[in-house]
Amino acid sequence: QVQLVESGGGLVQAGGSLRLSCAASGISFSTNLARWYRQAPGKQREFVAAITSGDSANYADSVKGRFTISRDNTKNILYLQMNSLKPEDTAIYYCQAFNIQLSRAYWGQGTQVTVSS
Repeated sequence: QVQLVESGGGLVQAGGSLRLSCAASGISFSTNLARWYRQAPGKQREFVAAITSGDSANYADSVKGRFTISRDNTKNILYLQMNSLKPEDTAIYYCQAFNIQLSRAYWGQGTQVTVSS
């Protein structure tokens, strides 16, 4: 059974930093595509960042240069380092593990990030 558990969210002032974590069981981040998404109130869920099994990363334009996705293969944890946070980054952040062979996505429950101005 696959389980993803996010943590690290909270309230931070604009310009501050947070690091989100996503611990996985039942699936390996090192051999699957791993992504972060976010959903702001009243908006659709949107892509934030992704990292492939080959360590290739890509980002939404809105976070490029401020956010960094990474993973710890030994601990099977996905991270999202968020710097220079802006009020518009306020959202629930979700991690996703995507099994390409099965074309199946697994989601965490989300962690709230609130950036005050």
